[in-house]
Amino acid sequence: MKRILLLLTTCFVMSNSMAQTIYKEMASEKLGETRQIKIQLPRNYDTSDKNYPVIYVFDADYLFEPVAGNVDYYSYWEDIPEAIVIGVNQYDLRENDVYFNPLTSLPVETGAEFFEFVSMELVPFVNKTFRTEKFKVAVGHGKTANFINYFLLKEVPLFHSYIVLSPDLAPEMPNFLTEVFPKLEQKTFYYLATTNNDSKGIQAKTEALANSLKAIENNNVLKTFDTFDGPSHYSIPAHAIPKALESIFLVFQPISKKEYKETILKLDTNPVDYLTEKYQMIEDLFGIEKTILINDFKAIEAAIKKHEKWEYFEDLGKLARKEYPDTLLGNYYLGRFYEETGSPKKAMKTYQSAYVLAEIGGITKDQVLELSEQIKADFGY
Repeated sequence: MKRILLLLTTCFVMSNSMAQTIYKEMASEKLGETRQIKIQLPRNYDTSDKNYPVIYVFDADYLFEPVAGNVDYYSYWEDIPEAIVIGVNQYDLRENDVYFNPLTSLPVETGAEFFEFVSMELVPFVNKTFRTEKFKVAVGHGKTANFINYFLLKEVPLFHSYIVLSPDLAPEMPNFLTEVFPKLEQKTFYYLATTNNDSKGIQAKTEALANSLKAIENNNVLKTFDTFDGPSHYSIPAHAIPKALESIFLVFQPISKKEYKETILKLDTNPVDYLTEKYQMIEDLFGIEKTILINDFKAIEAAIKKHEKWEYFEDLGKLARKEYPDTLLGNYYLGRFYEETGSPKKAMKTYQSAYVLAEIGGITKDQVLELSEQIKADFGY
């Protein structure tokens, strides 16, 4: 009996620590039929009260698993936020779903109906059913990669980010995009990819579009373009999806060695301001209030030491107290500030008061006590 209970408990714990995939038949008035929807919820979705960005995957009958797997993997390591992944299976309905008028390059008939299904039924259903943030990503491949661009043409684009993989572009789509990109007012991420083993027509048109978009200056649009060496048209998603997620959620990632060396160390201003602005941008873009990582505090600490700008330790200490109020991190940085700017007695008392707080980030009670005792010995307090 005990073994059975242990097994059941283990299964329960495992089910709550893994991403959940749900398969649903969704009735659509716009399409006049039901559609198969795949839904991956983040790990521990049922035990949290958080809201999540949503990633919509077209051609989900083969593209859902590569996207969902990468989202689960990257979010596990906190390189991207946890997200809900929604997939629309299209199978043999794909040609109808992406249909456009060859003269105008705009969706008509079944293509227009599918466009309305996504914007007027699917997205509202997801927002009503699940805990969602405003940030939405669209992923398409080939003909669906062309199709997701139509959502950019709305007065208020439906998605905030577009992963456009080897797009089979409608004739006028490049013109539509070069016209709309300068006018975009909401922050938009646009990832475009092809491969040197793509069909020659798709590769040439994609690279031409990339060159046209590169020339457009709009601070609201963050553009990334890749040409992969080797993959086929059909294998490019496996190579491009990780790159796309890294690109879109770059600001969410912990401070890297490259960011530290090429950006933070070259700042002429307070690096603590850079840190707070980074996390404010995460909240503004993705709707996520993310606690500042200890490693990011360490990066700013290292920059302060490198340039010997000891006065910045005061701001870092105040920020650490706000983010980790029950730990000694804030007192440690404030103690460093007082010690390095000529107030040893304040430093000693600040270190001493840290002794009752929790250790964190490799900073121990013994360490702050030793710093306090060293000041006491040096100055005879």
